[in-house]
Amino acid sequence: MTKPEPWYIHAGLYLVIIILAIVLIKVAIIDPKAEVELQQYYTSESHLRMDNIKQGEILWNQKFGKFTDNLDSLVNFIQTSPFVDSVVHGFDTLSNRSTNPFKTLTSGTFTPESLYFSPRTHQRFLLSVDTTTSADTVINRRGKITRIDTNTTMGNLYMLEDPDGHGTIGSTTDEALKNTASWE
Repeated sequence: MTKPEPWYIHAGLYLVIIILAIVLIKVAIIDPKAEVELQQYYTSESHLRMDNIKQGEILWNQKFGKFTDNLDSLVNFIQTSPFVDSVVHGFDTLSNRSTNPFKTLTSGTFTPESLYFSPRTHQRFLLSVDTTTSADTVINRRGKITRIDTNTTMGNLYMLEDPDGHGTIGSTTDEALKNTASWE
């Protein structure tokens, strides 16, 4: 006749099984869900910030007739320009709606300082404009080339890119993609 195993061995094994089950649930279900929610936050926050930069570029273009590739100047323009302030605090006379083009961020407010950095890695957004050079040849009556005039224009198009890969807005080469977000 064999002696039965002590109760504390079975209790210890049950305890180990329960602990391993809890760890498995945490690793297989809870952690991935939290990671997905965090990734969704980073994506939506990046898109909100990039949309606000786009609205700033549109206002810059309305004021100066071209786009800018200087994020510091753009944020300063949004913060200090009376033109931007009048748009932000204005109302449409027909619909009595606000003319504020800026979207509130996930925090519930709009802060121009947030437009510098991507929310995940805190790297600066990448902003560039196109540069177009056109040449014009001036010929005298005898058919001799007297000079070649070159005209360089900057800022007809812009491209905004998230350094974390959450999309782009615009293009420096395609007029059809002007102010168009890659996620729209």
